Amino acid sequence: MPAETGAAALKGRAEPAIQTVEVALGARSYRILVGAGLLAEAGRHLAQAGRPRQVAIVTDENLADRHLPALQTALAEAGIAAVAQVLPPGEGAKSFGSFERLCEWLLEVRIERRDMVLAFGGGVVGDLAGFAAAVLRRGTRFAQVPTTLLAQVDSAVGGKTAINTRFGKNLIGAFHQPELVLADTDLLDSLPPRELRAGYAEVLKYGLLGDRAFLDWLAAHGPAVLDGADGGAARAEAIARSCRAKAAFVAGDERESGDRALLNLGHTFGHALEAEAGMTGDLLHGEAVAVGMLCAAILSERRGLLGAADTAAVRRHLAAAGLPQSLAEIGGADWPAGRLYAHMRQDKKAEGGRLRFVLMRGLGNAFLADDVAEDEVRDTLDAVRRPGNMA
Repeated sequence: MPAETGAAALKGRAEPAIQTVEVALGARSYRILVGAGLLAEAGRHLAQAGRPRQVAIVTDENLADRHLPALQTALAEAGIAAVAQVLPPGEGAKSFGSFERLCEWLLEVRIERRDMVLAFGGGVVGDLAGFAAAVLRRGTRFAQVPTTLLAQVDSAVGGKTAINTRFGKNLIGAFHQPELVLADTDLLDSLPPRELRAGYAEVLKYGLLGDRAFLDWLAAHGPAVLDGADGGAARAEAIARSCRAKAAFVAGDERESGDRALLNLGHTFGHALEAEAGMTGDLLHGEAVAVGMLCAAILSERRGLLGAADTAAVRRHLAAAGLPQSLAEIGGADWPAGRLYAHMRQDKKAEGGRLRFVLMRGLGNAFLADDVAEDEVRDTLDAVRRPGNMA
């Protein structure tokens, strides 16, 4: 990240064209803008989307010092009044207590329905702020400026908002679509490498579940997505392609009653791993999903749906990105399979008490299966317990 930060620094760079992704939801359709320098133009883009009287920015301590002043300046330049609430960083902020405090603050600063709640952060900020916007005065306008790779390709798109409980992740929430998403690739320059790798797991997911050509593209360009050595061009392309894939699922199945559930490839396993880890932030969501996607590949192979070469390809993709491939690598070598399965029984995709898993009939061809037995799940978890005993 250059030493100079803020709106002036971002405006002074010559950047490639901004890519636009449309999320087609009729009267509630919105745009995702992907590219560099968008933070400095946030006020102008919000005004074009329908100028709010006041914006309530929700961010966290990691963003407040480095980037919040630039966002506030951009809004002020567009004549938009703004107030800000700074949250503690980490998954622990997605709690009932944080949700209550945020809602009380939004009421205190008199945010009305036609004002706007603006999530400025990663997935935790987006989920929490979006849920607050969904219920505040029975629904308040909402927009996202995601600041992590994971949020830019996944959590900021599609309107899922939620908080965690002791029973599991994202079990209390609502669907509440944003009116605009600004994915500024410049913001990724300051992310720690581990955060970028975790976000890359969600990028890889789109190739595995429905786009073999994208998977092949990632095999060639994945390193550039992670290190940004090409000036951010590969990152922007990966984000735009991921958003287009997700937008298509959202447009066809907004409330996850059908095919949108395919976007949870690796997540039934992954959420169980996060729950067992305690949702403290020690295990990142993308790391859990990475192990979960490998579990889905192994389970698919054991059912005769996926060839051994394809499972090996999943491992190679994860290894090339520096992502974990075993429970031992995420501190879970001794986590009991039965307890992990108990976490899965709280999965949001479960119907009639039956778990649904996203499996693969070849790479790029995912489907939902609701006939997976508990012993299959236990055996799959045991297969990834340690690197040396993976089957």
